[in-house]
Amino acid sequence: MKKNFILIAFVALMGLVSCDKFLDTMPDNRAEVNTVSKIRALLVSGYPTNTYLTFNEYMSDNVDNFSDDNPGTSRFMDQLYSWQDVTEESNDSPKFFWSESYLCIAHANQALDAIYTLAGCDGLDEDAIVAAGLQAEMAEALLIRAYNHFMLVNEFCLNYNSQTSSSDLGIPYMEQVEQELNPKYDRGNVAEVYEKIEKDLELGLKYVSDAYYKVPKYHFNTRAAYAFAARFYLFYEKWDKAAESATKCLGSQPATLLRDWSGLSKLERDWDVRSYEFVKSSYDANLLMLTGYSAFGYYYSGYVGITKYGHNSYLCFNEGAYAANVWGNTETGWRNVSGWFYCPLEWYSGSNFDHLVTLKIPYMFEYTDPVARIGYAHCVSPALTADETLLTRAEAYVMMGQYDLATADINTYIHSIIRPNYFSKDLTTEEIFAFYKDIPYATWDHSTIKKKLNPAFAIGADGELRESMLQCVLGMKRYQNNSEGLRWFDIKRYGIEIWRRTMQPDPQAGQYDAGLKPLRLDDVLTKDDPRRAMQLPLDVISAGMTPNPRVTDKPAEIVHKPLVLPSDNQ
Repeated sequence: MKKNFILIAFVALMGLVSCDKFLDTMPDNRAEVNTVSKIRALLVSGYPTNTYLTFNEYMSDNVDNFSDDNPGTSRFMDQLYSWQDVTEESNDSPKFFWSESYLCIAHANQALDAIYTLAGCDGLDEDAIVAAGLQAEMAEALLIRAYNHFMLVNEFCLNYNSQTSSSDLGIPYMEQVEQELNPKYDRGNVAEVYEKIEKDLELGLKYVSDAYYKVPKYHFNTRAAYAFAARFYLFYEKWDKAAESATKCLGSQPATLLRDWSGLSKLERDWDVRSYEFVKSSYDANLLMLTGYSAFGYYYSGYVGITKYGHNSYLCFNEGAYAANVWGNTETGWRNVSGWFYCPLEWYSGSNFDHLVTLKIPYMFEYTDPVARIGYAHCVSPALTADETLLTRAEAYVMMGQYDLATADINTYIHSIIRPNYFSKDLTTEEIFAFYKDIPYATWDHSTIKKKLNPAFAIGADGELRESMLQCVLGMKRYQNNSEGLRWFDIKRYGIEIWRRTMQPDPQAGQYDAGLKPLRLDDVLTKDDPRRAMQLPLDVISAGMTPNPRVTDKPAEIVHKPLVLPSDNQ
């Protein structure tokens, strides 16, 4: 009866007004995007406010399990750390990132639709859009669409590679404003997604402009656009285009764009002071800034919001910043090691935690009820930086066989982070090769700075020049991108295996040495493990989209494998 009444009332209403007048009235209070200013305002909503930082860091090899008896975790963090399909929901969850990214894409498509209308064309018509003076707005919309699809495909799919991507499950690439109530989408494949990203990216780069931005660092400004292109082409295995795009971003004096770690080192060693400084948009190194609803600055920081999992002293002294490295850092005492860097990692430790972190991402809390102390966690983070772009170019040069150019970028980066009184010379390609070629590969119970690389593309034999140079660049990227969520992508691209191991305090550790050692191997993310593609959100699967495949049987030999100590063999 209710449906019939509504239908009758609707028909009666239609009889009271003319068809034209009825259609002239919007059926709700939505804004009609019919001016340039409204298009620009809509594009502000094209930048995601949910971030990948939390799940990328806690799925990567930047964290270990402190101990069995540490209660400082949550079901959400347990799922991320063990690469389970995430069922928990929060602003830092994969579900919210998926939804927000597609919402940004929808805003970009709506803006493009409005651009076409104002330009008097039915679809993408470059000449008409340029004649209407809307090419810069079109470029921003296309870059937004390309970037959000790029991040989605790299989170929820296997990494691009020329061997299998034509059959690996992709994500829906949205190029039109959605008109249907309950549409069904085909995931396609990863190769198709990359082809469409490239198409949008190239046209966006053709017309990108900083002319109308009031706050350029929060939009796809020209440098940010080329930094994104450099990352995209690196992942696409188009090394020459990656290097070319990075050069267009960095210009002829890349050192002047890198982060001023020397200046940061003069500030108080306080989390809020240095992290707020790190994310200032005024710094040349910060190319594209994103704001988000996220507690990452609480989880992965001096607040030590998650104590069970973290970047601990064992990782730092054996795989990371405080391990002996090519710049000559061979000191054994922590105070001596940390002194090499302008901004050393901060060490937070206690009876049930042990974390070393860089003061990067601030924890900002907005109280909606100060009395009840409830509200929203926020963060600001650099999505694209000059430092990452320089190392992207170095990696591309290595893959192109231009080793001396790669070495020049490596030297530029080293001098930006290491105090000159500790290391001021320029390394040679031969010195880098000699240092890395003989380092043993890390195992679960004996970490080193060198992990076995298993990419689908050719890098030469183990210990050869190209592989050794890649080890150097990837190690620097790991240091540079810690706390920025980007290590996970290198793990995927290079088939780097990750161990999930339980640690234990090391009673033989000195006062300033690594305080932990491996106790037990719990799991391994192998180079072909399907868990490298994060599972789609449950509601997306329930709506009918094909989920990512999973292997349920875990090899028996890697389940709770204990460390065999010498005394056990006696």
